[in-house]
Order: sequence, then C-alpha cells, then structure tokens
Amino acid sequence: MSKIIAHRGASGYAPENTMPAFEMALEMNAEGIEIDVHTSKDGEVVVIHDPTINRTSNGEGLVGELTLEELRSYDYGSWYSDEFKDTTIPTLREVLELLKDWEGLLNIEIKSGPHIYEGIEQKVIDLIKEYKMEDRIIISSFNHYSLRDIKKIDPNIKIGLLYAAGLVEPWIYAKRMDATALHPSYYNIIPEVVDGCKENGIQLNPYTINDESDLERMVDAGVDGIITNYPDRALKVRERMKK
Repeated sequence: MSKIIAHRGASGYAPENTMPAFEMALEMNAEGIEIDVHTSKDGEVVVIHDPTINRTSNGEGLVGELTLEELRSYDYGSWYSDEFKDTTIPTLREVLELLKDWEGLLNIEIKSGPHIYEGIEQKVIDLIKEYKMEDRIIISSFNHYSLRDIKKIDPNIKIGLLYAAGLVEPWIYAKRMDATALHPSYYNIIPEVVDGCKENGIQLNPYTINDESDLERMVDAGVDGIITNYPDRALKVRERMKK
C-alpha cells in the first residue's frame, strides 16, 4: 500500500514548509512529511525550499547570507493567505520537536546546489540522532554527492535519490549508492522501473502527485510512497481504490 507523504507539509492548504503546514498534515493523518533544509549564515538548519526567501516571505536575500534572527524577522505566511500572517521560518530542530512522538516517515531533502552549504550533512545527522529518529527518517537530495557524504558519515542513514530525468535501470545506480529509495518525478513511473525496483528491493517514492487521475495511476502502479501537496485527497483516492 502506497504511503501518503505530505509535500512541504499539507502545502495545498497552508504555506509550504511552515509549522501550520506540518500540523495540518498531521491532522489529515498523512503517513509521511517531506521538508527541505538549508543553513543560515550562522549555521542553523532552517526549513525552506528556495535558496532565497523572496518567493515565500515578505523579505529578500539568500538564506545562507542571513542569520536566523534576520530570517525570523520576515513573514512567511501572508504570501499564501492573510490567515497565516506572521508565520515564521521553522528550524529543523523545531520540526523534529513537533514530530518526535509521531510514528510517520520524515523525508528531509537537503537543498545543496547550486548553493553549497558546507557541513549541512553532519548538522542534519546530529539533529536526527539527538532526537533518536534515525529509523523514521530518509534523507533525499538532487545533489547525490551530498547523499554520498551522508553515507560516509553514517552508513545506516536511509537515503533517497531525487531525479527528474528518465533513467534506464535506475535501481542499479540506487544499489551502487546504497540507497533505500528512488524519488523520481512521477512521469518516470513506468512498469519497467516499478518491476525492476521491486525485484531489487528499492523503494519508489515519486513526486509531486496532486491530480486524482495521477494519484490513481500511482496507487495502481504500486509505488511505495506518494509525495503530494494534498494528503487528504491522496488518502481518499487510495481508500476508494482498495474497495
């Protein structure tokens, strides 16, 4: 049964990568939550998708060139709706604190490239271990060098390889990287890839599936996880298809 993973929280209903979006995902009974992390100028691991704060706040600038205090001085909710006015940027620590007693999967995507954050891999692993959440986390990235570094630091940490291209026999690459999962764009989900991954013990967690017809196709294909902005919608589709 495909696990339903809330993309940047329940980002179809609340500003992405914010505490309200994560809390809403929990209320909707999402079985996983996906978040994105960067580091601030003063080395704090913060949760935001873009390398700049321009799109999702009322401020401007590169995340890596602003301190946490500076990042916190902006509003990350009003761009989405007045209902979320004065929402602040969360730290990874705050998200782990929220989810420490939750049994779902947390997918932490390291946004390393083209802006490289020196040492972000170690910082993320240290926080995961502090909260004793190693068994409930998978770290993903489009920067596979970053994931290679994760495995060098701790071979037991699960990694998921993000990619958009149509790769041939991607499970072979996944096994070479000692990856638990592949996280492809959903249009790469074809029978050959699904069958090859199942035969080789590689999970498939495609992104970002929002339309009902695409959700139905992913459930029918038997992927392991469905990353979506609308976890409630995906859960309903999955439940309907079980009958």
